[in-house]
Amino acid sequence: MGDDAIQRRVDDLREEIDRANYEYYVLDQPSLTDAEYDALMRELRELEAVHPELVSPESPTQRVGAAPQAGFAEIQHPRPMLSLSNVYNEEELRAWAQRASRFAGGSELTFVAEPKIDGLAVALTYVDGVFDHGATRGDGFKGDDITQNLRTIRSIPLRLNPVPGGMMPRVLEVRGEVYMRKADFERLNAGIAANGGKLFMNPRNAAAGSLRQKDTRITASRPLRLFVYGIGYTEGEEAPGSHWEALEFLRAVGFAPSPDATRCDSVEEVWAECERWQAQRADLDFEADGVVIKVNDVRLQEEIGYVAREPRWATAYKFPPTQATSVIKEITINVSRTGALNPLAVLEPVNIGGVIVQRAALFNEDEIARKDIRARDTVVVERRGDVIPYVVKVLEERRDGSQTPFAMPATCPACGTPTHRADGEAMRYCPNAACPAQLREKVHHFVSRNAMDIVGLGEKLADRFVDLGLIHDVADLYTLDWDQVAALERLGDQSAANLRAAVEASKDRPLARLINALGIRHVGERTARLLADRFGSLDVLMEAPVKDVNAVGGIGGVLAESVVDFFQEPRNREVIAKLRRAGVRTADDRHSSGNGSSHLSGKTFVLTGRLSSLTRPQAEERLRQAGASVSGSVSKRTSFLVAGEEAGSKADRARDLKVPIIDEVALLRMLEGAEDTVPDGIEATDGAPVEAVLP
Repeated sequence: MGDDAIQRRVDDLREEIDRANYEYYVLDQPSLTDAEYDALMRELRELEAVHPELVSPESPTQRVGAAPQAGFAEIQHPRPMLSLSNVYNEEELRAWAQRASRFAGGSELTFVAEPKIDGLAVALTYVDGVFDHGATRGDGFKGDDITQNLRTIRSIPLRLNPVPGGMMPRVLEVRGEVYMRKADFERLNAGIAANGGKLFMNPRNAAAGSLRQKDTRITASRPLRLFVYGIGYTEGEEAPGSHWEALEFLRAVGFAPSPDATRCDSVEEVWAECERWQAQRADLDFEADGVVIKVNDVRLQEEIGYVAREPRWATAYKFPPTQATSVIKEITINVSRTGALNPLAVLEPVNIGGVIVQRAALFNEDEIARKDIRARDTVVVERRGDVIPYVVKVLEERRDGSQTPFAMPATCPACGTPTHRADGEAMRYCPNAACPAQLREKVHHFVSRNAMDIVGLGEKLADRFVDLGLIHDVADLYTLDWDQVAALERLGDQSAANLRAAVEASKDRPLARLINALGIRHVGERTARLLADRFGSLDVLMEAPVKDVNAVGGIGGVLAESVVDFFQEPRNREVIAKLRRAGVRTADDRHSSGNGSSHLSGKTFVLTGRLSSLTRPQAEERLRQAGASVSGSVSKRTSFLVAGEEAGSKADRARDLKVPIIDEVALLRMLEGAEDTVPDGIEATDGAPVEAVLP
């Protein structure tokens, strides 16, 4: 064949194989036998081997994997991938819908209900209709670059189908859930068991583990599939105006949308869908732990807005948790990084919702006394939210006299220090800051992925460092004797060198990561980010009074006091000083370099409507970089409402509260450093946003 004929044949083969993949993995209606499919793939591989210049990333042959990857890079999401709030009954669902309607200015809402598939959330980006890159959800703001692994999943189109009218965005980010069917999961585990391998706990665990493989050939061998549930971001064309239309669009271009999604005109219809899905849960061929409900109108979604890391316009009805009975073999104590003594029930292994459960939380001594939980009791165990096992109740009728009452230890089981329980608190604490159990947990947290992310320093190795006296606080990780580390059993020079490089790399983590890593009581990822955005450096945060910390949007009084108390503790300040001396970054670049700006410090902004020159996330990030706080709702504490096109009820609320309303031009001038004050009493009298009067 001539070159043109070869190119045409390659194109025909790719198109036929893509269609066969779609029929098999998406429609479940294959038109080719396995032998016919294999013959097409074999011919395509042979042609590409002879003509390597014809190989392209979107070719079906490129789905089968390549050499193992050295690691995963990070990809920033153009819009955050947020989590969902939960409702557990019809009353809570109605309350959610009423709140959404109120934020929408009383608009009548319609909804879309679809199953909440238990898999791994991913974002796939297409440029000019061709798959470009993909990432996990990660922390919501950035995730792991798993592009090559996603290419191995045959239900993911590498090139999108054209749509009538050619209305394809130049850049299209699609969001969905990678999952594994129940039957496929059982077959996978059976094969692993036959080879003496470690079994996956459940289909979600199997899907996540398969997708995070460094060797894409392993991922390609796993029966992974994709359901898509929405559009995250577009450039060049606007996304459809409703969630339902978005699902139809995604189906048209080649995806499998959330199965059997339903439009609902009322909360009553939504609840009927929740009950329907719950009734057929056991018969589904995929794991589902609830029903996702979304406001259908995209414009109203933006008007309803967001709170913290959740959209107000969507929620998830969670199915009632699965329960089972087991026997408590013993009650043990785990000492946390804060010194809290956490009682745990060690159980006879029991399968709950597809997961083998061997431990259950008992929370505190009051809870144990209230339920009269004893060792050797037969108990009902539940997976709260289908995740955290806990003891619901004791089956007292099954007691045979061998059960023994439980009492919290008077001394710490790890260090022997007398324990203390303050008046009004439920938890008992070990006050010894040098307690080895606390130190081990502190180190586990410090090196974890969402903190300083020190790759290669797992819990067992961290525990060895503590037990051998190599580290006495987390700052000692940066002054380890690496010759001594290399001499440890099962390590060696190369492993020590790799670990040393990982420790060095962690010195440049963002400030929010460091704040989270310090293990301040009540402070997690979200709060650490808020503190980093507001104060910009650890030095400033350490000297901040309670009122300044409490003034940060989303931080309450108890949390603010916890932050201030932590930094007033001399031992904590010494650890921070050691970290600084070791070269750990303690300030964001905009603060440490002196070139950044905090001229909007202390101001709180709310954004509504559509901006023309910035996306919502871009505007929020620039405001935070200028020192401002960003809120999702208007209140008396709001400094400015930024009103874009189609601003709705938030503008009305701002006028009622006499909050200054500014337009995008004024916002940009503020961000550029112009004077950020607005004359008292300025407001929009005709319902349109006004530009702040700036000198």
